[in-house]
Amino acid sequence: MGALLSPLQSTDVMNTLLPIAQQFVKNITALSPLGNGLINDTFLVATESSHFVLQRINRTVFPAPHQIMDNLIRLNRHLDQKANSAVKLKIPKLLKTTTDQDFYQDAHGDYWRALGFIENTESLETLTTLSQAQQAGFALGHFHRLVSNLDPLLMHDTLPGFHIAPEYLSHYQQVLTQAPKQIEPKSLYCAAFIDQFQHLTEWLETAKQQGFLVLRVIHGDPKLNNFLFDKHSKKIVSLIDLDTVKPGLVHYDIGDCLRSCCHHVETNEFDLTICAALLKSYLSEACSFFSAYDYQYLFAAIQLIPLELGLRFYTDYLEGNRYFKVTDPKQNLHRAASQFQLCESIMAQEPAIKALIEQLKVQ
Repeated sequence: MGALLSPLQSTDVMNTLLPIAQQFVKNITALSPLGNGLINDTFLVATESSHFVLQRINRTVFPAPHQIMDNLIRLNRHLDQKANSAVKLKIPKLLKTTTDQDFYQDAHGDYWRALGFIENTESLETLTTLSQAQQAGFALGHFHRLVSNLDPLLMHDTLPGFHIAPEYLSHYQQVLTQAPKQIEPKSLYCAAFIDQFQHLTEWLETAKQQGFLVLRVIHGDPKLNNFLFDKHSKKIVSLIDLDTVKPGLVHYDIGDCLRSCCHHVETNEFDLTICAALLKSYLSEACSFFSAYDYQYLFAAIQLIPLELGLRFYTDYLEGNRYFKVTDPKQNLHRAASQFQLCESIMAQEPAIKALIEQLKVQ
């Protein structure tokens, strides 16, 4: 985190943000950018007695910000109804404006919200210990257990189509008909991989349509850096970035969390040891609501998410990098190839991963 910006250090920042921050709290003493997120604009606001987080919701990504706010309010109310001893994660609280509103809408139509700041915490970009993997698994499983009795039909789908892999495949096939002929080896590898394994994109959605897998409330983006670790105890105390909380399959969350935590970026190998530690901790919480079919489709989820993400990266590369930010025209091509290689590593370890799931199922 950078140094706080005082009015003297950055008059423009204070002049722009101060009136907005003061919609929530009047006695503002400093403001600074917070985090490295790519979606919302996020700032840490200091007051005379504490801190809070100020965010502008990205209307390009989330065209219906009021739905995000409705979801967060419903989530907070649901957790508030539980006994304090039952909730082992701190979910950032929404702060109301001085006029008792849940958000502030500025003259440009942008939505601003304030969230409680969780002190003495840090996020990680990579795992360095198995204990961290266990913590991530427990935190995700605990979140899923806390919301397992929250009716998903009461929640807005803030990102329609997100994680619906057959739709990504259909879009890719449309783009492919108009894209320039690909001759680069890495691009040919990506196209061949998609062609060979495109049938895998249907498994989870088909299982949902057949009633084997059911909609639940999911986080939507449980990558490693959305878990907050206490700086002293080294335990996860919060799960943040809740804009993607929505109805979905918990398998999407599990697969994405494992993809994020088990990926050796240097080799694109899938780390089975980390997978075992994370999944064991996850199921220690999730077993209370997991069905036989939920276990049955775990491997499909682990395999699907890197395939899905690679498909999205490669499609964006063919379209000229419209969605994912890049620093090089071929960055999305390289990203796609890395995800497909990770998927290959998962496929090569299919017997071991399935044996692990079976072992955890009976514990």
